[in-house]
Amino acid sequence: MVSYKKLWKLLIDKNMNKKELIEAAGISTTSIAKLTKGQNIQTDVLCKICKALDCDFKDIMEYVPD
Repeated sequence: MVSYKKLWKLLIDKNMNKKELIEAAGISTTSIAKLTKGQNIQTDVLCKICKALDCDFKDIMEYVPD
């Protein structure tokens, strides 16, 4: 299981909302919906998010054992 709580906290820290992330990263609303639900997301989407936020994977997600 993967948690994206770190992503939502980072957005708050950067004073960004989901719509601004969509525009900055060039990702779809479907991708944001998947992230919100904690569903699997393609690696290239994660890379776009990291590039837009100038961060690493570990800054936006974490592994949570069942």
